[in-house]
Amino acid sequence: MKAALRSITILTLLSLSTPSDAVDLVVNQAVPADSLTRSTVRSIFSMRMTSWPDGMPIQVFVLGDKTVLHTDFSKQILGVFPHQLRRAWNRQIFAGTGQAPAKLESEEEMREMVANTPGAIGYISEEMMNDQIRKIAVE
Repeated sequence: MKAALRSITILTLLSLSTPSDAVDLVVNQAVPADSLTRSTVRSIFSMRMTSWPDGMPIQVFVLGDKTVLHTDFSKQILGVFPHQLRRAWNRQIFAGTGQAPAKLESEEEMREMVANTPGAIGYISEEMMNDQIRKIAVE
């Protein structure tokens, strides 16, 4: 009985700590970078970095704050909670120094917008990748 209870407890803990599907950071094919540091990705998604090193403007796309993929992206890639990211955007908006990223409704829309917007960056689940967008490594 104790062994069965212990097995159930271990399985429950493992299922709680296992992340959902992998999240890929993706960019438009015209973006010159092959990889980005986590710090750079944070700067981009907090809207502090607004252009790529070659001067091309960065267009940031995100999903809604309450979507599972946005939560996974915020935690896994940026290392912050979604509400912390929202707070950073709100501070810039209210101070008049910046704006929030473009919010999209679905992964399909994210894939399409990143593919068709020069300088775009966003995120999608691994199974949504295609050859119109490029996965970018986070160091």
